[in-house]
This record gives sequence, C-alpha cells and structure tokens, in this order.
Amino acid sequence: MRTLTLFNHAGGVMKTSLTRDVGYTLAATGQRVLLIDLDPQANLTDWLGVSGVTQQQTLFGTATRGEALPSPVQVHGLALIPSDVSLALAEGQMMGVVGAHLHLRQALAAVSDLYDVVLIDSPPSLGQLSILGALAADHLIVPVPTRQKGMNALAGLKEAMVTYRKLRPDLTVALYVPTLYDSRRSHDREAYAALQELLHPLGSPIADRGAVWNDSASAGQPVGVYAPGSPVHRDVLRTTQEIAGAIGLELEVQA
Repeated sequence: MRTLTLFNHAGGVMKTSLTRDVGYTLAATGQRVLLIDLDPQANLTDWLGVSGVTQQQTLFGTATRGEALPSPVQVHGLALIPSDVSLALAEGQMMGVVGAHLHLRQALAAVSDLYDVVLIDSPPSLGQLSILGALAADHLIVPVPTRQKGMNALAGLKEAMVTYRKLRPDLTVALYVPTLYDSRRSHDREAYAALQELLHPLGSPIADRGAVWNDSASAGQPVGVYAPGSPVHRDVLRTTQEIAGAIGLELEVQA
C-alpha cells in the first residue's frame, strides 16, 4: 500500500481536485483506492457528491483517540472517509495527546492489505490535521500554482518539511505539480521557469481550465465521469501517470 498526501498550506492550489481525480483515475486502472478527506471544509466529500456526513464517519476518533479508521463510503468506485466541519474540533483535542500526530499512520497500517493506494487531502494550513496527514504519508504530492501565490508559499513548504523530517526522516516529496498554468501569461511562464530551477522532481503543468473543474465539482463527479476525453481529463491522465511513475507504481493510464 502506498500512502500519498496532497500537501500545501496555501488554499486554492488544486489539492482537492487532484486527490479526487487522480484517485478516480487510479481506481479505473484496477487499483484499490482509499481517499481521506482531512479538511474540515469537506470539499473533497462534497465534490464526490457525498452529503449528510456525521462526525463518527470522519477521522475525528482516529485523530483524537487513536481509534481504527471508520468504515468508508463507497462512491465512484472509490472508498472515501469523508469530512465534516466538526472535524475542526480535532485540532484542539490533538494538542493534548502524546503521539496524536502518528494516529493516522498507525490506523492505516492496520488496513494495508485492503488498499493499493491511499490519497489524503490535507487542509490548507500547517495545523494539527495537516501534520497528521503529512506524517501518515509515504510521500507528499505538492501542487504549486504558477502564480506569485505559489512562489510565496515555497518558504513555508520548506520550513514545514524540515519540521516533519525531524519525526519522519524518510518522508519525501514524490512530485511537485505546477497548477493553474496559463501559457498566455508572461507571469505564468516566468513562474514555471523558476519552479523548474527550484523544485525537483517537477511534473508537467496543469492548465488553468476552471470551468470544467468547477462544473464537475458542482456535479459531484470526477472529471473522468463528468467530461471524459476533455482537455482537463487529459491533464488528469498525464498527471496520474507522472505520479504513478514517481512512486514506482507500474500501471498504464489510458486516455
């Protein structure tokens, strides 16, 4: 089982979109995929069309008390541990529990025979839940927008990695993924060139095609269901193949 956490403390960088759509693509190749929504905003849950979530269905008990993972919801061929706004309460409760940051890693070890890939959507912060998700991972996948916002976030990302590696020296970034790229803008081209110099390994840029991403989210469907064969879907397929290659997962993603 390979556990990947989509990580960036900045919001709006496509963590949730990539978690959903890379997960769906991997499942379509026959991989057994578990998605974990660690963000109390619950966008991943919502963007998969799941509603009416209770706190017991979320990772709250695992995060705060070290309980086993709750039974996942089955949706679009994926297993999903959903989120709810009440998960935000876990932030304060984790701070008083010794070893709480390793609860998710320990809980995942108990189900390692059930899944091939676990994708964790972490919150846009450097709080307790983000640490929980990062320390549970074998590798991080880091989306970085080709905007000033993305460049500004790099210092915080570097600082976070230094902290996390004190607890998990083996933790690595498997792939940085440039997102929201518009080749027509000189700023985006310059930012992408800078990322090529600064970040390794760096994936191919994902184009800024907001309409399809937004509409698929509103429909509660992965892009592969909502707009198969579209340019956005082709971006997802390419990125999934690059992530698979980065973690040594042998599979062929077909358009």
